[in-house]
Amino acid sequence: MCRIIGMEKMTYLISYDIEEDRTRTKLSKLLQGYGVRIQYSVFECSLTDARFQKLYGEILKLTTEKCAGSVRFYPLCKNCMEKIMTIGKPLHEPENLNSSIIVI
Repeated sequence: MCRIIGMEKMTYLISYDIEEDRTRTKLSKLLQGYGVRIQYSVFECSLTDARFQKLYGEILKLTTEKCAGSVRFYPLCKNCMEKIMTIGKPLHEPENLNSSIIVI
């Protein structure tokens, strides 16, 4: 099987806590172009390495040293993705998510 290096996708859970409204809004709009909003400031993005590097660079430009807050990236392996559980009904359900949904 032939594999093109850099074309394999990794899923990232990206969360942010940004104090400034303008920067927070720009970051939210940027992330909407790369993934699915899971919660207000949390996105799930399935990205190739090249796409991840592009997004990371764009976020670096957007969030300067003067920016109060942080952006966190959590890589999720395929095995972890299959074990995702949700309690309640998600407001934004990602496509192709093979998670267990537990409704209480």
